[in-house]
Amino acid sequence: MASKLGLIIKREYLAKVRNRSFIVMTILSPLLMVGMIVLIAFLAKVNDDETRVVTILNQSAFFRSDFYPSKNISYVHMDDLSLEMAKDSTNSLEYYGLLYIPEGKTVEEVSRSAYLFTKDNPSTSVTRELEDVFQNQLRQDRLQKLGVTSEQFSTVEKPFEINLSTFDGEKSMRGINEIKAFIGGGFGYAIMMFIIIYGGFVMRSVIEEKTSRIIEVIISSVKPFQLMLGKIIGNSLAGITQFSIWIISASALLFMAVLIFGIDLTALSNDGAAPGAVGMSQLGGMDSDMVMYAKEIYDIPWGLLIVSFFIYFVLGYLIYSSIYAAIGAAVDNETDTQQFIFPIILPLMLAIYVGFFSVFSNPHGPIAVGFSLFPLTSPIVMLMRLPGGIGEGGVPLWQFLLSVFLLIVTFLGIVSLAAKIYRTGILMYGKKPTYKELIKWLRY
Repeated sequence: MASKLGLIIKREYLAKVRNRSFIVMTILSPLLMVGMIVLIAFLAKVNDDETRVVTILNQSAFFRSDFYPSKNISYVHMDDLSLEMAKDSTNSLEYYGLLYIPEGKTVEEVSRSAYLFTKDNPSTSVTRELEDVFQNQLRQDRLQKLGVTSEQFSTVEKPFEINLSTFDGEKSMRGINEIKAFIGGGFGYAIMMFIIIYGGFVMRSVIEEKTSRIIEVIISSVKPFQLMLGKIIGNSLAGITQFSIWIISASALLFMAVLIFGIDLTALSNDGAAPGAVGMSQLGGMDSDMVMYAKEIYDIPWGLLIVSFFIYFVLGYLIYSSIYAAIGAAVDNETDTQQFIFPIILPLMLAIYVGFFSVFSNPHGPIAVGFSLFPLTSPIVMLMRLPGGIGEGGVPLWQFLLSVFLLIVTFLGIVSLAAKIYRTGILMYGKKPTYKELIKWLRY
């Protein structure tokens, strides 16, 4: 049995990696992914570098020195012009807009009568920045009427942030849980995409052999269960090969792209330095908060995260690919699979969306814990929680072990049920199966 299974795995693996589309996608995908990242970064930079010019026609005695140039807006004052002349000048010079501040006796009156004229609907960032100026002056004017001086006002307006610390006396950082959840979510999203893509490969492979009737020859020498398991493992090995090539080549390409575009990199290592000191000398000149954020990200248990990724990746893929194989055996063409596909990917989609919401707000809450233990969602949600580590402050060890154990048990149960559908459906032709018939096949 082992020798036949090995031959099936080898056949499926070689058939997949020698496929022309597999080779093309293996080469093109890293280029496309890195190209998209570079393009998004470039477009974001171009968008951020745009400075909009707003002209100001101020006919009042207020707001004379309140509009300062910023990253987004620069100002041009138009004095001694009528409103129509100011509009025409702004339009002819192709400036972004005109801020008109009419005459008035009070700040309240002037502010209510002010207008921003633009060619199209204005950007929210521009209106918010202008409104902040008005709001600040209005607040100050109202407080002065209540007897509050400018100095007292500046004291009142000073923002407050509560000091954060752990019980051990180390400074806590805002947003770290969200950053960790995003990192774990990236690993989980990769698993979801891998399952959908390569699970589909298994399903299509079964359909092709079934429709070509070659399956009748194959199962005369091997058992249906061996054939199904061989297809699952062979395609998974091909997927792991492609995925590994993607990671290595995309990392190299991204590193080269970052260097070419001149983005400053934190050194990945110091020659001969101890692991705990990696990159810290380069961080010395940075803002203290940036150093703390960099340290928090560096202290993420990357080894645990990568090992766990492969554990959940393999187990999750085996579970879902077994279902895909059973569906492929039950139908005659890919069109008939549509009624069965959505129930398969629903838990994966649910894991992504519910996982993000629950892990962001409370990574140790009942929803996050429940979804990280439920086998059909745990490969994604548990990876969102694991950047916090295992043990105190992170995922309890028993939850991690229970999650893996439930995945293994679920795989054994699903593969045995899928084998029953596969064994019956692989020789069924010309009939579109229903859920009722699939349940009947499970009883054979």
